[in-house]
Amino acid sequence: MRMLTALALSLAVLAPAVHGEPLAASHPILGVWKLTLPDGHCSETYRFRGDGTTLVISAAEISESTFEIPAKPSAAGFYKLVDKNVKVNGKPDCAGKVMKTGATGTNFIRFHPSGSLFVMCAAESFAACIGPFRRVAGKGA
Repeated sequence: MRMLTALALSLAVLAPAVHGEPLAASHPILGVWKLTLPDGHCSETYRFRGDGTTLVISAAEISESTFEIPAKPSAAGFYKLVDKNVKVNGKPDCAGKVMKTGATGTNFIRFHPSGSLFVMCAAESFAACIGPFRRVAGKGA
């Protein structure tokens, strides 16, 4: 019995992450986005993929996550983004922080009408946001 439990646990660790439903190819979050800090000394690049996974590069940090986002924004115009880190290289990001595997976060995304910019906010308001994130032209999801 103990051996079966150990085998089941090892298979669970090796199994791929389970994501939500695939996103429509037209979802505005898909693609590559870049955020440059105000002083210009560091940038973060986010690659949102249609399978619900993200690759983020921030200074020396490289992280992978799974995310969920609705097909349509709320009545206030924001998309609720729920993100969970599944793999992190343990190096510092642009803020000098080291992200932990398994960390989760919820943010609210508001796209510019052009589709080429968005801000990421702590709530469905512009009171506490970072951005703009700029779409990187020619880079697919």
